[in-house]
Amino acid sequence: MRTPHMNQHFLNHLDHLESEAVHIFREVAGEFERPVILFSGGKDSVVMLHLALKAFAPAPLPFALLHVDTGHNFPEVLDYRDETVGRIGARLHVAKVQDYIDDGRLRERPDGTRNPLQTVPLLDAIEQGRFDAVFGGGRRDEEKARAKERVFSLRDAFGAWDPRRQRPELWDLYNGRHSPGEHVRVFPLSNWTELDVWRYIERERIALPSLYYAHERDVFQRDGMWLTAGDWGGPRDSEPVEARVVRYRTVGDMSCTGAVESEAADVGGVILEVAASRITERGATRADDRLSEAAMEDRKKQGYF
Repeated sequence: MRTPHMNQHFLNHLDHLESEAVHIFREVAGEFERPVILFSGGKDSVVMLHLALKAFAPAPLPFALLHVDTGHNFPEVLDYRDETVGRIGARLHVAKVQDYIDDGRLRERPDGTRNPLQTVPLLDAIEQGRFDAVFGGGRRDEEKARAKERVFSLRDAFGAWDPRRQRPELWDLYNGRHSPGEHVRVFPLSNWTELDVWRYIERERIALPSLYYAHERDVFQRDGMWLTAGDWGGPRDSEPVEARVVRYRTVGDMSCTGAVESEAADVGGVILEVAASRITERGATRADDRLSEAAMEDRKKQGYF
């Protein structure tokens, strides 16, 4: 049982994380000319947007939003994205992987997964929008490569990340200096955990897409994960579709984002489930991170989030 003293300690922890993120948003607003927020409708980008709105309230959000649409996103998430953008009156830029496949700039992968294909549309959108700072919702607890990245992460003129060029960030001092053509990726949630995110969602009463909570869905099993059927290439003849009660810990390309069996139908249930888990959400439900031990780091070096 949590004592009043523990409750106070926990609230202070969330307050500290919130204060740090707000400071980062305001620092970027004062230091860069054309920042943009990556917003997909996933839980981390939703929390990041909530924090950005808090940082500048009652003024409107001073940044545009950017989404790289794989063409295989969950409809529920796209509906949430569009409703949110309309409600807050934000400007949304959408870079579509499908456009690049249609005109031959990218090729469909044999496995149907489009997550690795997001890099080129992302870099093109950054260049075309002349964005010099790009907010992402990455957290250090998600994956080994993300654990190496600073809050301000310098990217070169080709959008590439070099771990050796990471800058020290002592006493919350951030160095956004960059040369023409370079830009900086900024991660306000770097020091958050998945449990922190859900505790904050509970505290702030933040609405999320419905697929984050337990619901019945037709799924099939591939490589130990429950995937949703779709025109991306699943299921195969040998993969029977079953109705299961599941939820998603993370959302992305439908071809590589698995569901987990769950009875957590509300925020409280999810918090209990996440607190008991010993596997990160990407490790448990993202097939694209299983390609190799260094899959994420290799993609980041090419310009990925």
